[in-house]
Amino acid sequence: MQKSENDGNKEGSVDFIRAIVAEDISTNKWDGKVITRFPPEPNGFLHIGHAKSICLNFGIADENSGGQCNLRFDDTNPVTEEDRYVNSIQEDVRWLGWDWDENLYYASDYFEQMYDYAVQLIEKGHAYVCELNARQISEYRGTLTTPGKESPYRNRSVEENIDLFRRMKDGEFKDGSHVLRARIDMASPNMNLRDPVMYRILHAEHHRTGSVWSIYPTYDWAHGLEDSIEGITHSICTLEFENHRPLYDWYLDKLEVHHPQQIEFARLELTYTVMSKRKLLQLVDEGHVNGWDDPRMPTICGMHRRGYSPEAIREFCRRIGINKFNSTIDIALLEHCIREALNKTSNRVMAVLRPLKVVIENYPEGEEEWMDAVNNPEDQSAGTRKVPFSRVIYIEQDDFMEDPPRKFFRLGPGREVRLRYAYFITCTDVVKNDDGEIVELHCSYDPATQGGNAPDGRKVKSTLHWVSASHALRAEVRLYDHLFTKERPEEAKDGEDFRSNLNPQSLQILSDCMVEPGLKDAKPFERIQFERLGYFCIDTDSTADRLIINRTVTLRDTWAKVQKKGNKK
Repeated sequence: MQKSENDGNKEGSVDFIRAIVAEDISTNKWDGKVITRFPPEPNGFLHIGHAKSICLNFGIADENSGGQCNLRFDDTNPVTEEDRYVNSIQEDVRWLGWDWDENLYYASDYFEQMYDYAVQLIEKGHAYVCELNARQISEYRGTLTTPGKESPYRNRSVEENIDLFRRMKDGEFKDGSHVLRARIDMASPNMNLRDPVMYRILHAEHHRTGSVWSIYPTYDWAHGLEDSIEGITHSICTLEFENHRPLYDWYLDKLEVHHPQQIEFARLELTYTVMSKRKLLQLVDEGHVNGWDDPRMPTICGMHRRGYSPEAIREFCRRIGINKFNSTIDIALLEHCIREALNKTSNRVMAVLRPLKVVIENYPEGEEEWMDAVNNPEDQSAGTRKVPFSRVIYIEQDDFMEDPPRKFFRLGPGREVRLRYAYFITCTDVVKNDDGEIVELHCSYDPATQGGNAPDGRKVKSTLHWVSASHALRAEVRLYDHLFTKERPEEAKDGEDFRSNLNPQSLQILSDCMVEPGLKDAKPFERIQFERLGYFCIDTDSTADRLIINRTVTLRDTWAKVQKKGNKK
């Protein structure tokens, strides 16, 4: 099982789940074994919330000698499940740095065994075939304040129930006409124990078993059985399953089989983000984003494409910890973790997003120099690179003002600035078009300042990035921002929903950016820092003739400000 050197509890703190696991090991509760599982449904793409569960389950297994974490697909609903989701989930888990070794399983592996277990419950008088439809079952359940009513089919004989259940399996009945229900307590204060459905009829093609089965187990019935069959010791779920735990326990107790401990923790909620699979699907289907791997999506594949690193996501999951209460994490912490990781690993590159032409009039025409540039000041082993310099360069439009205010220290008429790795230049003239827009600057350079320092000791107050016009590559740069304008997108006005809070500025495309020629051979997913601009990543849409680059995060880190604001509260 793979693990990053950044993983683990750096501060030495232990969350309540790890404390339970440690206690179980010390008492030899499970013969010293630690077996967890990550059990996604293959009906969609994983998101950052799943990453928290992945890191928790695989992390606990990895931290304990001989630990094991299974990757199990809960493929009990053939209507929504596809092989593409199975493949994408495996890719995402591996990309995050984890591996299940040979422990890859499917709920469908156990369909026959689950059926046999259901027959056992029928034989013990704990399950029956019901012919109420879905609406009637709901009505018979009662409410939180009123008990439910028993189904008229509840007291069928064991023999009749076994016969009907077999016929359900053989495909004799129509969808929705019969279900198998557990016979528990229609007056229970826990609604989940009011004779829950165990099997429903679905004449649908399953992605693995084809048309072999006409009945499929519900999640509550399948969940505990899968855990039991695999010998799971700690079945870790999110808090919404806390009320389902009595049912989990009831099934396993009645069957008298291996009984793991179900433990619940709070799921991840992020500001400026929605996590609901239904809402994410809505965003994709309605064209608000460009697919599941759109870099604005909270999906793992979207974050991968945007340029997030797996190390940073794991570190984020470590920092937020594991709790028993729901809370919302500020996305600034995630972005802080991204910056921290990328600062250490991303090579620096100069790029100009909004080019302004600069002609250095006293630099010889046709001449060029190759300047030494540091690849990563945080990593000496990254070495240096050569950056071309010539008479005509591009700088950012924002780095020049014709009438600069007092605190603007960048280029202006008569002002001297440093070009990163190159020379001091001074603006001598401004060229405008017929509309009065600045289209070109004329400057002079001081040959004695090569490398960025003046022999006479004079100082400049600003250093600008730049690219050589004759060497630069044209690139399309996609500037991504939060997908929503509100911290809690679900908080919408009456008559509106979360979509009313979509950010119309979440994607800005710049088509005429200029970047260093060294990016010519850059590969998709390569992460870089554009000096003074932020962290970026080569997009998968790039071709040999068209370089496309995504902004991952800006350089401006707001996490300290968020913490300070939180402390004041």
